[in-house]
Amino acid sequence: MPKEFPRTLRVGEQIHRELAQLVHDTVKDPRIGMVTIVDVEVSRDLAHARVYFTVLGDHETIRTSEAGLNRAAGFLRGELGRRLKMRGVPKLRFVYDDTEEKGARVDALIDEALSSGDSSRRRDH
Repeated sequence: MPKEFPRTLRVGEQIHRELAQLVHDTVKDPRIGMVTIVDVEVSRDLAHARVYFTVLGDHETIRTSEAGLNRAAGFLRGELGRRLKMRGVPKLRFVYDDTEEKGARVDALIDEALSSGDSSRRRDH
């Protein structure tokens, strides 16, 4: 795995803070639901940023929110440029973060395995 560079981390954190506020306050697209910006990963050359988000709702809400955010990416990039006073603002790409869902599925599978293990032990005794 490549070494992380402090500048990319700092820029990512700045973008994260500003985007969270911008999405909440300025984006008025009705397709975008209750979005939370989770993380921002910036490329080493600061040309691209992958913005991870979560949203309350079903798969259709996720899909439409992602489309709305990616459609607003140019506007958000311009606003970031004004707020951060950076010469070059990374191109933004919004990606749904399904980590929480995956974690819940793993927890459910573990619980299921443990409960079936308990019942098999009871039968053995």
